[in-house]
Amino acid sequence: MINQTSEANAGALHSLERLDRAAYLDEGYFGRWLNGGELLLTDSAILAPGAVEARARNLRGEHVQEPPVPEPARPDYAPTAEGPLRTLDVPPAFAVGERVRAKNVSVPGHTRLPGYVRGHIGVVDLIQPAHVLPDTNAHFLGENPQHVYSVRFDSRELWGADAEAFAVTLEMYESYLEATS
Repeated sequence: MINQTSEANAGALHSLERLDRAAYLDEGYFGRWLNGGELLLTDSAILAPGAVEARARNLRGEHVQEPPVPEPARPDYAPTAEGPLRTLDVPPAFAVGERVRAKNVSVPGHTRLPGYVRGHIGVVDLIQPAHVLPDTNAHFLGENPQHVYSVRFDSRELWGADAEAFAVTLEMYESYLEATS
């Protein structure tokens, strides 16, 4: 099943995806999360750009002026329930055992659709409970709850006939999938 903690952190993961190369690669694991957290705080106008650096310089005794505290940008958005699980009134579009193709789409912003499965065919192994779609939720565009499927892909389908034979199973939202002919 999809990890509920990771779903709740979709915005934090999206902030890491948007860091520039130096902030992502040069400052290590904890620096990456610190930079991502700072990006989230400036995006939501909790902190002004440059506020963290100014505070750090002041802690070093440099006595610099901090930028003014901005008016927080709070989207008019509230979750419909606690956690990521939702109940849907429509049945799942796909059935266990059905062959499906991961859509070959380029999505702006955050997505949980891995690039290496796009355009490839797998088989639905399990239908999971419906979840909030992190792709839209991370951008405050709505929960867009969807059925989630455990889809098994053959390694040779993904990486060619010379790949070692094994299965890769991914949890995939309904909007990531399409029926095969």
